[in-house]
Amino acid sequence: MRKSIKILFLTVLAIMAIMPAAAQKSKGLEISFDYERQSGPGSNQYAIWVENMDGQVVRTLFVTSFTTKGRTRGGQQPARGYTFRPDCVPTWVRNAKAEELTDQQIDGFTGATPQSSGRQTFAWDFKDSQGNTVAKGKYKIFLEATLYNKSIVTYSGTFSTDGKAGDVKLDKTLTQEDASHARMIDNVKAVLK
Repeated sequence: MRKSIKILFLTVLAIMAIMPAAAQKSKGLEISFDYERQSGPGSNQYAIWVENMDGQVVRTLFVTSFTTKGRTRGGQQPARGYTFRPDCVPTWVRNAKAEELTDQQIDGFTGATPQSSGRQTFAWDFKDSQGNTVAKGKYKIFLEATLYNKSIVTYSGTFSTDGKAGDVKLDKTLTQEDASHARMIDNVKAVLK
């Protein structure tokens, strides 16, 4: 009888030791996707950002450099890409109030458009654009990609910063079908870690 009680006690202790690891709160969010580089202008632009439930951008994780910095041609002054190609990730441009952002702010999250295809991964550490930890609660993650001109795909999902680690369900919307560029962004995953 004592041996059975001892085994039961040790089993309960083992289960209790495992439970906190299984119910561990998340410490950040990771979003990843397969990127297949497309040829020609009007494509290969994307942005990843987080908004609070009031629709305010809390932090931009990444925007391709053409969108934010444009390209100079024939001695012209540089202009942000979205000003002369309005189909460059328009939801991010609008929601982030890109026109109000300084070049220094934009430098903090802008990166080169990948020159080769492959898996892309970005992480959010639950901090805002000033480096402060955000209030616990619900937020939305967005990935918006200009597949080709007016063909824009957006993935979005709601999650809680005090939620358990695990997958975040993402919804996909597409403005206009474009079969020849459809694989630019594929296999999108968001995970609370």
